[in-house]
Amino acid sequence: MTFQSLGLIEPIVRAVNELGYTTPTPIQAQSIPIILKGNDLLASAQTGTGKTASFVLPLLQKMSQQPRARSNTTKVLILTPTRELAAQVYDNIMQYNRHLKLRAEVVFGGVKINPQMRKLCPGVELLVATPGRLLDLHQQKALRLDEVDTFVLDEADRMMDMGFIHDIKRIIKLMPRQRQTLLFSATFSNEIRTLAKTLLNQPKEVDVAPRNTAVVAIKQLVHPVDKRKKPDLLSHLIHSNRWGQTLVFSRTKHGANKLVKQLAENRIHAAAIHGNKSQSQRTKALAEFKSGDVHILVATDIAARGIDIEKLPCVVNFDLPQVPEDYVHRIGRTGRAGEIGLAVSLVSADEVGQLNAIERVINKKLDRIEIEDFEPEHALPLNAPRKAAPRASQNSNNRNRSRSR
Repeated sequence: MTFQSLGLIEPIVRAVNELGYTTPTPIQAQSIPIILKGNDLLASAQTGTGKTASFVLPLLQKMSQQPRARSNTTKVLILTPTRELAAQVYDNIMQYNRHLKLRAEVVFGGVKINPQMRKLCPGVELLVATPGRLLDLHQQKALRLDEVDTFVLDEADRMMDMGFIHDIKRIIKLMPRQRQTLLFSATFSNEIRTLAKTLLNQPKEVDVAPRNTAVVAIKQLVHPVDKRKKPDLLSHLIHSNRWGQTLVFSRTKHGANKLVKQLAENRIHAAAIHGNKSQSQRTKALAEFKSGDVHILVATDIAARGIDIEKLPCVVNFDLPQVPEDYVHRIGRTGRAGEIGLAVSLVSADEVGQLNAIERVINKKLDRIEIEDFEPEHALPLNAPRKAAPRASQNSNNRNRSRSR
């Protein structure tokens, strides 16, 4: 199967090929024909499945065949839960749009609104937005939504988690009833299906992400450790394994900032990304991480939602998530593009309940491996932990693994 066989026009196929993609992913192969036909769509796909292109490509084609948007309007509205994800979707649009030259913009909070108002004045064919800033722009009469032809609700599950449901309902009332609506979610929870019934008209359904199934290309490990020793264990793992790009999840904003300082004490340069950082700080940290200038990025769940790196080798759960399904979202950022990923969880005795819940969700018991000199005072129950290999042997293996990467 090729992108051309899905019905995409030559300028789009050429842009996709120039970016090095030749074969559609499952979500793309199933979704693109549905969207081109004008059907509503309810799709389940996790990060890293090619989800963004599955709606961007057909929508670019649709817009290329329609009159240009009028002043202060848009034809396609793509709503995302976070600034980072909005910026990422916009970047993808511009890559695939290189031979069509359609007008596209992205708007989100945390930056001045006046430049965004000026950019929207002539009208745009595609607009990516976060809910709050979109409503601000509408209130200031910088944008009308009465000519929206297609509405995309991206990462609807996270929208619900972040409390955006009331904003979404307000936005829906501003758009025409006759429109195409595409809803993407990592899971088909009961809440998502209820929302879909109010948004979608006789939708086609695509599910390429079986609920709560961890990606098979990811090696998952648990290192039992006392909570107070977690920062030192993480530093030891980074140094001894010679980890490069590593995304570390912290439960709280304060914890993320504190961990960055603790890593710095162990000669590890890290950056934090979370909701209390300004947009410029978040953009800078993410850019440095993607470029490799910063190897360790410490993030909270919400801030990390827009992080999409094709070959991220390692994810660390410094703190286990409170919601077990979030574990699947977290580790799904590694083990992509044909690579084997590594997901390491540092688990203390007070997190045993969360670990058990995660294992029930993924239907798998995770190996507990104690690290020499970091053994916890109280072993984690259920699985008898096994000792890691002696350090000399472990380092040798890691050096071989580093070279193979």
